[in-house]
Amino acid sequence: MQSSARLSSLLHIVSLLCVKGGNGLDSSWIKTVFESGGQSFYVSVPFPRGKRNKQSISRVGGVGGGTSVKLQAAVMSEPKPPTPTPGDTYKGWLFKWTNYIKGYQRRWFVLSNGLLSYYRTQAEMGHTCRGTINLATANIAVEDSCNFVISNGGAQTYHLKASSEVERQRWITALELAKAKAVRMQAESGERGCRNSEVQSTLRTLSSKVEDLTTCNDLIVKHGSALQRSLSELEGIRVGADMGEKIRQVTERATLFRITSNAMINACRDFLSLAQNHSKRWQKALQTERDQRIRLEETLEQLAKQHNHLERAFRGATVLPPSFSNPTLGSKGGVSGKGDASDEDDDNEFFDAMEDPAEFITVPADPKYHRRSGSNVSGLSSEIGMDDQSLEPVRQRRTRIPDKPNYYLNLWSIMKNCIGKELSKIPMPVNFNEPLSMLQRLSEDLEYYEILDKAAKCQNSLEQMCYVAAFTVSSYSTTVHRTGKPFNPLLGETFELDRLRECGYRSLCEQVSHHPPAAAHHAISEKGWTLRQEIALASKFRGKYLSIMPLGSIQCLFDKSNNHYSWKKVTTTVHNIIVGKLWIDQSGEIDVVNHKTGDRCHLKFAPYSYFSRDVPRKVTGVVTDKDGKAHYVLSGTWDEKMEFSRIMQSSKGENGTEGKQRTVYQTLKAKEIWRKNPLPEGAETMYFFSTLALTLNEPEDGVAPTDSRRRPDQRLMEDGRWDEANAEKQRLEEKQRTARREREREAVKAAKDSPPHTPNYQALWFEKIDDPVSGETLHVYKGGYWEAKDQGSWDMCPDIF
Repeated sequence: MQSSARLSSLLHIVSLLCVKGGNGLDSSWIKTVFESGGQSFYVSVPFPRGKRNKQSISRVGGVGGGTSVKLQAAVMSEPKPPTPTPGDTYKGWLFKWTNYIKGYQRRWFVLSNGLLSYYRTQAEMGHTCRGTINLATANIAVEDSCNFVISNGGAQTYHLKASSEVERQRWITALELAKAKAVRMQAESGERGCRNSEVQSTLRTLSSKVEDLTTCNDLIVKHGSALQRSLSELEGIRVGADMGEKIRQVTERATLFRITSNAMINACRDFLSLAQNHSKRWQKALQTERDQRIRLEETLEQLAKQHNHLERAFRGATVLPPSFSNPTLGSKGGVSGKGDASDEDDDNEFFDAMEDPAEFITVPADPKYHRRSGSNVSGLSSEIGMDDQSLEPVRQRRTRIPDKPNYYLNLWSIMKNCIGKELSKIPMPVNFNEPLSMLQRLSEDLEYYEILDKAAKCQNSLEQMCYVAAFTVSSYSTTVHRTGKPFNPLLGETFELDRLRECGYRSLCEQVSHHPPAAAHHAISEKGWTLRQEIALASKFRGKYLSIMPLGSIQCLFDKSNNHYSWKKVTTTVHNIIVGKLWIDQSGEIDVVNHKTGDRCHLKFAPYSYFSRDVPRKVTGVVTDKDGKAHYVLSGTWDEKMEFSRIMQSSKGENGTEGKQRTVYQTLKAKEIWRKNPLPEGAETMYFFSTLALTLNEPEDGVAPTDSRRRPDQRLMEDGRWDEANAEKQRLEEKQRTARREREREAVKAAKDSPPHTPNYQALWFEKIDDPVSGETLHVYKGGYWEAKDQGSWDMCPDIF
């Protein structure tokens, strides 16, 4: 009992010793050893927060009974699991799932600046990254002891395996830390706008304080000089009657100096207080901006290195596999059950993995229909398919242009200066262009004008619809290899294509709007058809690819039948904008409508899919009458040819893969309606221009002074003088901006004089109307151009070059 009492007393004393002077307890404890009567007792008591250094208390007296107490005090934190503390960069080997054939493959992973990238080997880090995922938007999930998954919710999903559970936990910890930091940095970047306005307000306040300090400084100098003069006079004065007056003057000036000094001190205090309050926040904001810029520069530099490496590899390769020279013709791989495909395909951009099931199936019709119908097309006149050889070319057009120079373009040198700018505001050099304007590209739609000549001879509107539909598809065939960007036309720029004597048609294009950019086109043929269109382009840059959505309507009118057709264009996608070989795809749906009869053709452009078993660039269509009955089926590709077949009987078939009931059409033998012309020899060195495209920029006498052929930067580029072309391009763009500002000033003045004012710009050769047939608003040719050309009178044309 005495021992217990002594022990309780000792514990009480130890507790008092420990707690004395402490302001609170934390998770630290003191291990205490009691030696009493040959026995040792171990207890743990709380240790004050402010006493975390190791201590040793050798003896506590006053207990009595000859008992000595020896206290050994040491801080012992609560046990915590071992936590790896990786830095900003974490590297190591992991196994990544590729596909069911190769399974897991060993890859080198690098975690840096919130991005997880992987390479086949460590040596690839300098030039070829196989994939990168941003952890700020990624989900990290653990599957079992060694496996984990990282996914951004989109097309990127990495199934990874570590060599051990410990190694997996190290990666998970590093990834979670990096993700938290990336999310924090992303949130901070969202506050930049607020911080910018706050900084501007603070800067205005500081500027006001600086002005106060300047004023006070001037007053102090002034009053200090006066005080100094008074003191000098005071030193030399004799004691007499004027002593009191001088002392009064000194006192007044000293008072003024003191008041001004106090104001100066108060202004300095306010200035210092503001500077101290905002200094840390500004430093943090500045450091955040610097870190983000460094990350962007590193990422873009890495992409630029990969791009240069791929270009060098492409130029140095002697034999290229089909999948590299044309990704849409490559071999079809198996579908991976876990995320992305094998590493060999990482440079390509693909659409959905699942193949879109066909809406209908065609099968050969019963032989009796073949016997009854002498040909596929019953209503075509005998002239269909017969080329008109009565017109011979009266002018020998050029068949070559200067070869494209092999100028090296450092993508990094352009992109690093564009960080933070809008894509539409970036001035792009002519290195990305081809020596044609958008007006000339629009005129290329007439390359297969013969299809409309044949359509004009059709005596049946449904058969005519087949030819019009084939013409809409043919306009895309020139884009398959044309990755160069056409020149943006200047406002008021025109382009005429006069092929009246050679081909029986002529056309005119004019840039009728600059913001948004829009061009109007009018073509008329002696064979009895008129084509008119107004096209404006909208684009969306999505990192790896650029989507171009043509807006506006295309109309075709036939004199003999008064059939009036209209349709719109599909979306063009340019893939591998930053890294890899550029390639182009067309996707979407077109409805060609005959407003007179109600006939309709629904065309479907299938987007390219790596996993599809179907033909690349496939186009299918069905021609129906106003009652919805199908009469013709069209099939082919937008880069090669189109065929059409007459439907003899239709029925509902079995359900497809997605439960949709597909229609079965029994058709006659398909007949070719259009085939792409072969490219001229050496086209690969001439921007892949077609035979028609080679002639579009050929100098020609008598054209308007606003014609694209007279554009100096485009002409210099065609001649291979790209440095001069870039300088001229900048001059023309600045001239256009100046003209636009002048129009705006005139519009404001006109609005004051006689409101409401007229529009800023009116097209010269086109006028805007509401078409009563199609119900659409568009620019149509109002006449006068060809008459002005015959007279050689171009006084009305603006000076745009």
